[in-house]
Amino acid sequence: MPINIPKQLPARELLNKEKIFVMDEDRALTQDIRPLNILILNLMPEKEKTELQLLRLLGNTPLQVNITFLRTATHRSTHVSSYHLDSFYTTFEKVKNNRYDGLIITGAPIEHLEFEKVNYWNELTQIMDWAKENVTSTLNICWGAQAALYYHYGIEKYDLPRKCFGVFEHTIADPTVKLVRGFDEVFQAPHSRHTGNSKEAIESHPDLFLLSKSKEDAPFIIISRDAKNIMITGHLEYDAMTLSDEYHRDLERGKDIDIPVNYFPNDDVNKRPLHTWRSHSHLLFSNWLNYYVYQQTPYVWK
Repeated sequence: MPINIPKQLPARELLNKEKIFVMDEDRALTQDIRPLNILILNLMPEKEKTELQLLRLLGNTPLQVNITFLRTATHRSTHVSSYHLDSFYTTFEKVKNNRYDGLIITGAPIEHLEFEKVNYWNELTQIMDWAKENVTSTLNICWGAQAALYYHYGIEKYDLPRKCFGVFEHTIADPTVKLVRGFDEVFQAPHSRHTGNSKEAIESHPDLFLLSKSKEDAPFIIISRDAKNIMITGHLEYDAMTLSDEYHRDLERGKDIDIPVNYFPNDDVNKRPLHTWRSHSHLLFSNWLNYYVYQQTPYVWK
């Protein structure tokens, strides 16, 4: 949470130069506290696993957060019961007249398809257009990040020669950016994707900032200059066993799949993986909720 100091305090100027988050008395007096309303468009097939992963991170904050789960109306998932969808999910038609403090758009295992060939693409673009005026900040994950890069900023995805699969080291371009406040200079994060985005295209786009990239020079965290969109090409929300589950699932299906990089101890698939990205997962979601949602959203939407 921010520190509240008098507006004229001399230390304020130094703190601002160091990008320490401060709040003056006038802002503090007008900032009533209310629950944050977060909408989650869950495009993952195993919805209950994704729900748990995201809620675990969103719940680790002193802020009260109200969650609404959103599903596509133009595509009905077959990996979860109709009862679960009907009981806990809503559709865009039912929420489009509401406003939300934050929106999360998850990944989806449909990278092999061109965006326009996805059967819910038109619905997704309606939601992304609606979010421009009705959501304070949107967090886009994996395929959701690639969809946002393509739709909002015209950046294409491309096929990788081999699946980017495992836990990779990443660095930060500017540690003073609030989204990565508290991050180590080098940190680990899991990836599971068959496609990538051009680092050069992102760096040359005037509306985007490449905040973090992998040791292999691949884009990881991209943030729009207006902070309305945050794109994460990997899966910081994954728990320790998710990559293992994906690996063994693909083996059972007869797919040509490599052992996840830097994941199983000594590359022994019989050993339990270490959750080496847990603290940075919590930091990122906490920072997003605090700095990009709570501190920016109006108390009353007009």
